[in-house]
Amino acid sequence: MPKVKTNSGAKKRFSLTGTGKIKRHHAYHSHILTKKTKKQKRNLDHVAIVDRTNVKQVRELLCMR
Repeated sequence: MPKVKTNSGAKKRFSLTGTGKIKRHHAYHSHILTKKTKKQKRNLDHVAIVDRTNVKQVRELLCMR
């Protein structure tokens, strides 16, 4: 059996917390920021935790079975 490779896009986008949860960044915070309010941009800057419904998919991409 060949080794299973980690998805390169996923390893750039997700990271683990100390307790094993998966952190992610919010979308819509990279460009076209002039039409967004300060409050919206500030809230998009925070790190979020991956929802429990998506944890299994992300773990498979990161080869963390």
